[in-house]
Amino acid sequence: MPQATAAPPERLQAPARAGGSEFTPLLRAVRRQGLLERRPAWYAAEITVNLLALAAVATALVRLGGSSWSLLLAVPLAVLSARTGFIAHDAGHAQTATRRRTNHLIQILHANLLLGMSQEWWNAKHNRHHANPIHVDKDPDVAPDVLVFAPHQADGRTGPRGWLTRHQAWLFFPLTTLEGIALKAYGLRAVFSTRERRVTRRARAVEGGLLVTHLVGYAVLLLTAMPLGRALLFAAIHQMLLGLHLGLAFAPNHKGMAMPGGHVDETWGHLRRQVLTSRNIRGGPLTDWLLGGLNYQIEHHLFPSMPRPHLRLARPLVRAHCRTLGVPYTETGALDSYRQVLDHLHAVGEPLRTAG
Repeated sequence: MPQATAAPPERLQAPARAGGSEFTPLLRAVRRQGLLERRPAWYAAEITVNLLALAAVATALVRLGGSSWSLLLAVPLAVLSARTGFIAHDAGHAQTATRRRTNHLIQILHANLLLGMSQEWWNAKHNRHHANPIHVDKDPDVAPDVLVFAPHQADGRTGPRGWLTRHQAWLFFPLTTLEGIALKAYGLRAVFSTRERRVTRRARAVEGGLLVTHLVGYAVLLLTAMPLGRALLFAAIHQMLLGLHLGLAFAPNHKGMAMPGGHVDETWGHLRRQVLTSRNIRGGPLTDWLLGGLNYQIEHHLFPSMPRPHLRLARPLVRAHCRTLGVPYTETGALDSYRQVLDHLHAVGEPLRTAG
């Protein structure tokens, strides 16, 4: 089919809130412009370039492993690992291909084999997030853990957890450096835990085999290329930079936005539930590339299966429709988005700092 191109925003006929779906007119306009059609050739090129770049870094690592300069290769490897994660994310949303089986294959190879992250664990968690973004009772991404994201979650936290909550704004980005390792640990626990009943025996065997292959292959590559001490240092730098990159991509999308709770699902339809809880990041092609298209978070949440290159084309339609409805459409620069995230985390920890 012809490649979708940007078009002037249509003026959509929006129904009254009580008279019908606010989302349907937008969905029709998006479909008319072909923005939900898959782009397999675009993704084939994206995957090919990423795989070739990964192979080039691995080759350079083997050749330069005897030199301490090889540690610098942890930087491009972290960036390419994040790209691998973005491809796995898109495949999990069925963006990359028309056939479900093909999307599954692309995701499991990128997530489990290349990244060391469980596909099934990620899908279960991420689907719950998309259904109820930053809902205090339903979204696992804002469940109280090391960090807390709602004031009531900070109540009664004492000891080390209380200290973390009081200082979580300062600790947020340092903690994201652990995200790459955490993704592997959570995935391994989900696949190999006997308490995890959502994973079938066959899926457990396939996923577990690919996860182990990733870990063994990663260790063999580093230990073949360099001495043990340098290999450990390289792995630490690589994983920390990967976690930071992923944190920079995911953190500004929802943190600090409206957090639904209680009976909000009875008053918010699909459009408001996704738009009012999401934040877009302004920028050009470089921002799109570095953030994997997740800077168009509003469009992605409204249309999860929309291919990544179409998100920027849908943006004018979504903005115009929200303006017609009087629904706030939040978009800001990258630095301001991180400021808002840290301000929110700081405010959540304020009661504990005052009490202390």
